[in-house]
Amino acid sequence: EDIEHLSGKMRKAESAIARLTSDIAELESDLGHLASMQKEMDENRAAERADYDSQAKDYQQGVEGIQMAIKVLKEYYGKSSLLQASSGSADSSSIIGILEVAESDFTKLLAEVEADEKEAQSYYEKTTQENKVAAAEKKTSLKFKTKEQAETKSELEELTGDRDSEQGELDAVLEYYSKVKKQCVAKPEPYEERKHRREAEMEGLKNALDILEGNAIGFLAVKAVRRHI
Repeated sequence: EDIEHLSGKMRKAESAIARLTSDIAELESDLGHLASMQKEMDENRAAERADYDSQAKDYQQGVEGIQMAIKVLKEYYGKSSLLQASSGSADSSSIIGILEVAESDFTKLLAEVEADEKEAQSYYEKTTQENKVAAAEKKTSLKFKTKEQAETKSELEELTGDRDSEQGELDAVLEYYSKVKKQCVAKPEPYEERKHRREAEMEGLKNALDILEGNAIGFLAVKAVRRHI
């Protein structure tokens, strides 16, 4: 793969890592918020339950106590025919009536706190289950995104290594090409160098001509002597 293609893959991997990092941070924040909210709900539910237990116990004891008092009074006044015929019977009926009203009030209060407790417990259980489902989904998503992030980071490291290797090879080729180019491309010869070279060539030619002329004269002299002999 060429460097540009590898660089494109690297940019894509870097973008994916940035997105996954943001998603992971958001999921961790959501899980922390869910845990904090559930803890607060647990504490509130425990406090509400304790209040209910205390109130329900008081109301139940009040109802039972009033019922017992009414029973005793009815039995007591029912056994005494004299009291029923006397003016005291009106007072007994009035007392029993007051107790029955109180019994009704306590029974109503007990029913109200029981209804409130049932509603609060139902809401707590429903919300707790929703939080568990949401937390499970977010944990699963966090697991896969964390895995994907690690794999993408590993891929980016490999791409970086491949790109660096390709770049190193390209740099070596360019360096070699630069050296070869310097050797192959003819450089303009400076004027002074050309002048000296030409002067040297001329001097060499003159020396050669002098040598040739000297050899020719010597040859002619030897030939003339031979003729005379």
